Amino acid sequence: MDLLKRIFTNKYLYIFTGGLIAFAAVAALLLNFVIMPNYTNYNEGVTVPDITKISLLEAEQLLEEYGLRHEVLDRRANAAYPANYIIDQSPSPRQLVKPNRKVYLTVNTEVRPTAVVPDLVDLSLRNARIQIENYGFTMGTTSYESSRFRNTIMRQSLTPGDTVNRGAVINLVVSDGLGDRIVTVPEITGLSLSQAQQNIRQAGLRVGEIRFESSREEPNTVLSVSPEAQELTEGETLTLVVAERFDAREEAETGAVDTDTTIQAPPDTTRIDDNE
Repeated sequence: MDLLKRIFTNKYLYIFTGGLIAFAAVAALLLNFVIMPNYTNYNEGVTVPDITKISLLEAEQLLEEYGLRHEVLDRRANAAYPANYIIDQSPSPRQLVKPNRKVYLTVNTEVRPTAVVPDLVDLSLRNARIQIENYGFTMGTTSYESSRFRNTIMRQSLTPGDTVNRGAVINLVVSDGLGDRIVTVPEITGLSLSQAQQNIRQAGLRVGEIRFESSREEPNTVLSVSPEAQELTEGETLTLVVAERFDAREEAETGAVDTDTTIQAPPDTTRIDDNE
């Protein structure tokens, strides 16, 4: 106890501790305000110029004047630009960057580049999107059909293995995960079209073609449905026949029409003599 008391009451201990704290504080200040700013060129920056819509040669010269480097990242065909003109850049114009920063360029090419169409069938929709982007194609429309494996690619618009222009659109047909069970077809005849569509979807079926026929029923009333079945495979499509406004047509007037069908006797033309 006496030893500990002598240690903690020694003034040199507090002088040493205070000096150590002061040294650490000065070192932190120097590191933050002197060493790191000089190392990272703090407070020094270059505003990236807009080099799109100019030739690659002009862009190289302009970037060199600004103290920036460049790299051609991609070449694409774009009819809106002449050959060897800059289509895109990264970082974008007017951004503040450090000196000697590399600017990545996308350059227009006179010859349209091609790519091989990837095989997307049986891939998940997420993976198919990634493959389309990686191969340089454009994601098109996505439609759904009934199949057991949800969000799995069933068909694609471009044939796998074909060589086509990069940027071409690929449309996909995707499984909705339906089709592995039998469902009851709801009774929709006599319902409004909107209510019928809702009941069909809730049953796990699809609304296909909608045909309109003139009828004296209330407009937009379902007159019939096909196929006429009580049960269908989940995801199948129903065709609806729906009432539209009935247009009565008057026949052209061609004179009076006698609708009385009673047979009348001809008038008696025999003259009766009063003297008889």
